[in-house]
Formats: sequence, C-alpha cells, structure tokens
Amino acid sequence: MIFSKISQITCLSSAVFLSACSAQVPQVLDSATTTPAQLTNTLINIDRQRLDIYTDFTLYSDLSHLSDNQKLMIAKLIDASKIMDELFWRQAFGKNKEAFLAGISDKKVRKFADINYGPWDRLNGDSLFLSGYAEKPLGAQFYPANITKEELSRAHLKDEKGLYSIIKRAKDGSLYSVPYSVEYARELAQASALLREASKLAVDKEFAHYLMLRADALQKDDFQASDFAWMDMKNNPIDVVIGPIETYEDQLFGYRSGYESYVLIKDLKWSERLAKFAAFLPELQKGLPVDSQYKQEVPGSDADLNAYDVVYYAGHSNAGSKTIAINLPNDEEVQLKKGTRRLQLKNAMRAKFDKILVPIAEQLIVPEQRKHITFDAFFANTMFHEVAHGLGIKNTITGKGAVRQSLQEHASALEEGKADILGLYMVEQLLAKGEITEGTLEDYYTTFMAGIFRSVRFGASSAHGKANMIRFNFFAQEGAFSKNSQGLYHVNMTKMSQAMAKLSRIILTLQGDGDYQKVDALIKQHGDIKAELAKDLEKLSRANIPVDVTFKQGKQVLGLN
Repeated sequence: MIFSKISQITCLSSAVFLSACSAQVPQVLDSATTTPAQLTNTLINIDRQRLDIYTDFTLYSDLSHLSDNQKLMIAKLIDASKIMDELFWRQAFGKNKEAFLAGISDKKVRKFADINYGPWDRLNGDSLFLSGYAEKPLGAQFYPANITKEELSRAHLKDEKGLYSIIKRAKDGSLYSVPYSVEYARELAQASALLREASKLAVDKEFAHYLMLRADALQKDDFQASDFAWMDMKNNPIDVVIGPIETYEDQLFGYRSGYESYVLIKDLKWSERLAKFAAFLPELQKGLPVDSQYKQEVPGSDADLNAYDVVYYAGHSNAGSKTIAINLPNDEEVQLKKGTRRLQLKNAMRAKFDKILVPIAEQLIVPEQRKHITFDAFFANTMFHEVAHGLGIKNTITGKGAVRQSLQEHASALEEGKADILGLYMVEQLLAKGEITEGTLEDYYTTFMAGIFRSVRFGASSAHGKANMIRFNFFAQEGAFSKNSQGLYHVNMTKMSQAMAKLSRIILTLQGDGDYQKVDALIKQHGDIKAELAKDLEKLSRANIPVDVTFKQGKQVLGLN
C-alpha cells in the first residue's frame, strides 16, 4: 500500500519538525508505582507546535442513493472496523488504550497520542514524546521486547515468518508462537459476527460472499479464499478492506501484519475513467528498463481500478499518516493469478492536495512551474503508484524465495520505492501512447516532485519514508532538479526521465537478486534526510503547512445514528 526504522533519532531529524532534542535519554518511570497522570503528562523531545501538524478533515460521502439496508450494512462494517482499531492498539502499544488516554490531562497532547496510537511520534521516526515510556520496540508488540534476529532464527519455530501470529517467551526463556485467531479470539468472534450480519444485508451477491469468507478468515488466519473472492467483485457499490494486512508495523523483521480497516463508497463516474489502465500491465511489464530475467513474470490483468470515497479508517491505516490509495491483496499467488485491485481514495486525496500539496508548491517550487501542479496529476501519480505494485518481480531469480521474505525488514521500503518510480514510468509510457489524455508530462513530473516534499515530511523511518528519501537523494545525485538563488526547486524534465529509468533498473535488479546487503547499503546511502532538505522542511513548518490530516469520521458524521 501506498504510502522500518534506520537509526536512532537525531537532533537533525527532530529539528525538521520544530522539535527540541534532549541531550539525555528520558527517565523511564516504574509504571507499578506511578499514577497514569504521572506517567503521561510530561512532554519530552518535542515542541508544543508539533502537536498542530495534523489538520482535521471530515470523512463524508453522499449516501442518498443507497437503500436503508445498505446504510445499516455500512453501520455494521464501521462497528467491525472499530474492533480492528482496538486490536491494532494492542499490537502497536500493548497497554490499555483507554487508561493511557485518560491519564493525559492536556487535550491537545491526548489527541496527538490518539493519532499516533501511543507515546511515539510516527512522523518523526517513532521518537518518544511522553515521559514514563521507553523507546518503541522495533518489533512493536509482535515479539518479546528483548528478542534478537539471531534468537528467533535459532528457535526454529514453524511459523517463524508467520503473518498471523505473535511470538512470546515462555517461563524457561524459550520462544513460542500464538496464532492471532487464538490471541484475539474474543474480539475476532465479535468482528466476524458483524461481517456475517452485514453479508445478509448486501445487495451484491459477490460482496455478500466475500463478507462471509472474510468473517471465516478472521477466525482461521487463512485469508487466501477471501482474497480471491475480493478480486472477483466488480459491481459492489460498497466495499470494506478489513483484517491483518500490512507488515509495516513490524520494523524488526517485516514479517507480521497489523489489523486495519477501510469502509468505502464507490465513485462510479471516476471509476469509469480509470477502468482501462490495469489492462496495460502485461505490455508495460515487457518494456521495463531492466534485463529480461527481471521481468519474466507476467502480471495478472484481471484487475480493476476504481475511485472511492472512504468513510472510515481504523487500525494501521489510521495511525499517523493516512493512506490515500490501496493496492491489494498482498498474497503473491493471488497477484500472479488475478492481479490486484487498486482503490483510489478520492475524498482523502483531495484533502491532502488542497490543504497540503498546493501550499507546499507555493513555498518550494519555482513560480513558472507551479501551473503544472494539478489534482489530475496528483491523482494519477498516486493511482499509478498502486498499479505499479503489479509490475516487476515477486520471486527472486536467485533461489532465495519471495522478494518479501528475502529482503526482510527492507522489503516494504524497496517495494514502495519501486511503485513510486514505476508509477511515473507508467505515466510517461501511457502519455506517449495517447492513452492518458489529461495534462502534460510536465504536470506529472512537477506534481511528483512536489509530492516528494509532502511525503518526506512523514519522516524517514517508515517504509514509505525510506522510499521517499531514496528517490529524493537519488534524483538530487542525478541532477533531476536544481535550486535557484531563492532556494526554489526547478524540475529538469530530461534528467528526471533519465534518473527515473536508472533508479527503476537498480530497484528491480535488487529485488530480483534478493540481495539484502546491497539493499541495506542503498538505504544507508540514500535513506536519510540531508541537512539541506531539512532546512526546506523547516520552511514548510514555519509557514504552518500541515504535515497530514486526521479524520472526523463515523456513523454520526454519516447520519447513521
């Protein structure tokens, strides 16, 4: 999905977000002898201005064309999503959410902690911002806090790399695994019951079938059948993406998935405009700028591309930065047989374009190129990022198995980098073929450049953050852009195209080889925020441009109560 920690947080990265860097490690209090207020009322390593980096946006969609049963179904899907939210709090934070938030007397601090699903600032490298807590474990709550990679490997657990289990430590110190369906049995039973109730209200038979299979999957930790069913849906006006999906929260190994959910209303008019593009994947795969052995897989073309209004985010999708497009399922077998579905979250995308991207362009892009910052280009760049996940290679050519497992915790960052750069490649190719008729190449390149500044403000610790920095620093190295005497960026169209092809070749080769060491070296070379860019990001902060949005959402907002 669109839009992993590299090193300890530095004063430089904190300065990017107007934070105050402490010279000492904050004291961690003994939670057994302190009150909730003592634990969570003291801000550390952060300026209060940092609490204002999110701007509110109301998630609304016109439901007037839906029946009463469909509206009731949406309400049940939101209730099931709330359970996913509770489960992700447990995976990310581990402690009692309600007690944690209740212990924060300052309303703004409490809201910031709620957005971040704990006392760690997700858009500043997971840096700790509340006293009373330790640094966030790289493995979140999926593993014992003191586990090492070597120890997990030596344990020889059957599902060492399992997507749907947590690792625990027995009294004798040994490791064992517990399936999600066992660890979260009570909550998953409640969510599954809601999905089954929603299924009975669904008008579309394929959607009803998917909901039943997804309900079963939540309780069995086996999602492939429901993924295939989800791929077969074509006409459902309502959709839900729900379950343990992305592995970004597991920054230690990149193995284990976090619970999340999106409730969606299809935008029929915009979806009609997008329907044709997925069919070009096999043709575009053949033309990738890389040796033939790295593009021998044939991506599925039975995939659809649609636009939606999102009316509810929950769990991982709602933590910190908000996703504006989805490319699923992640199952490589389903992808090769069916392709993927690409869901563009149009109302959330519009919020980020108007509230964030346009103001950024006014601060950092030369005036003569600002006319090329368009919503159509922003929408298309985001869309083709998701489509481009279907390009390239899923399994290594060196016998190391799936790319995702061979590259471990770096797999997500490199995959997101691939999708970013090949999405731009797709735009270039489809413009040349006359299949994209809106805008010019200058629109897409310039909007892409402005989009990097928007995305890099999420920090360099997440998979998307690393991908942003690799791309920015590589483009700088290749001269794809320059800065004038006023510190404004100018995109060089020719060198941008050349840099895009060169970086595409590098990423696709690294994935195909499954070369962990070379990927690690690439991230160390290009994966951080350099001093000059940090100054530019400070400029955006001084201009009070939000970093991201947070949502007012739910049944009451939609008039369903």
